[in-house]
Amino acid sequence: MTNLRIVNAELDAEIVRKEEAAADGAAILNDVCAFIGRFVAYPSEHAQFAHTLWIAHTHLIDAWESTPRIAFLSPEPGSGKTRALEVSALLVPNSVETVNMSSAYLFRRIGMEDALPTVLMDEIDAFFTPKSAAAEEIRGLLNAGHRRGAVVGRCVTVGKAIETVESPAFCAVALAGLGWLPDTLMSRSVVIRMRRRAPTETVEPFRPRLHRSEGEALRDRLSSWATLIASEMSAAMPEMPPGVEDRAADCWEALLAVADAAGGHWPDTSRAAAVALVTAAREANPSLGIRLLEDLRTIFNGPDTALEREIATDRILSLLCALPESPWGDMKGRPLDDRKLARMLGRYEIKPKVLKSVNRRGYRREDLVDVWSRYLPVPSPQGA
Repeated sequence: MTNLRIVNAELDAEIVRKEEAAADGAAILNDVCAFIGRFVAYPSEHAQFAHTLWIAHTHLIDAWESTPRIAFLSPEPGSGKTRALEVSALLVPNSVETVNMSSAYLFRRIGMEDALPTVLMDEIDAFFTPKSAAAEEIRGLLNAGHRRGAVVGRCVTVGKAIETVESPAFCAVALAGLGWLPDTLMSRSVVIRMRRRAPTETVEPFRPRLHRSEGEALRDRLSSWATLIASEMSAAMPEMPPGVEDRAADCWEALLAVADAAGGHWPDTSRAAAVALVTAAREANPSLGIRLLEDLRTIFNGPDTALEREIATDRILSLLCALPESPWGDMKGRPLDDRKLARMLGRYEIKPKVLKSVNRRGYRREDLVDVWSRYLPVPSPQGA
């Protein structure tokens, strides 16, 4: 009986500890969210909530199998991207702020034996210039490093011998830059599309020397809370909201796990943010291949072609170029031609065929239906 009482007391104490940790977690996230909102004009509350969760997840980096990159991107300078990184630097563990770095430095800094860094990379658009070997190395590291266990292999000279070295690549990374990132990096990122403040939007001036102590106090609270929940985070399997799957689910798993542990409004808030930001990123940055598939579906379902099973290539090219805001009439100074169309569709294993109805080469609806179902969202009903 005594042993049973001890066990029950321990269980009760554990329940109380978890309840206190959850309550404290919600309060901490609320305070972090309010702090960053003082200095950064976010495009939406969803973006502010996502940034808060990303900051919190960096304190539990040892618990995750994958860590999402968070990318603050904008079409023009002066949109608050750098400020978002500067504020983050006060709140994350072992922050490393950089504007320009070599791939060798990044490899070695991540591989150092002390605690994992949280890398904050500004002006990332300057890295990804055409035909840059360094950019390809950094992109490869950032892509691989979102997953635990990923390494970067290098050959080094030791004396007269050449030896292979494998450097770990896993760490939390925040990025800021103009335009977009390479597609492979975008798919591993929680994307926040920043914009310049409107005249009606105001933020508090940020001065590290004035706000450092307040930010570091929040960082210490996050660290203490993370210590309490670390063991349960390693086993967390948060439920994903509809539409957040595959690579997007990898990005949001750690953030939703943090939100669930915090409790309060955070589980619901985080899932709403996930759906909104994943949908926005998907709609705002389709690849040229996806755009082509979408436009071909539009053509085959058009009022003049809805009943046609096959369309000749020359007619498809004409219809593509006639679509509103179409990119197909100017592909680097020349309109899309039959060879380029065949190459682009060949990536999806779609090939032109001789069409019996017109005795010319073209494409058949039945060959495209499966690809549409795999790569495109289901079209909304007319009038919906």
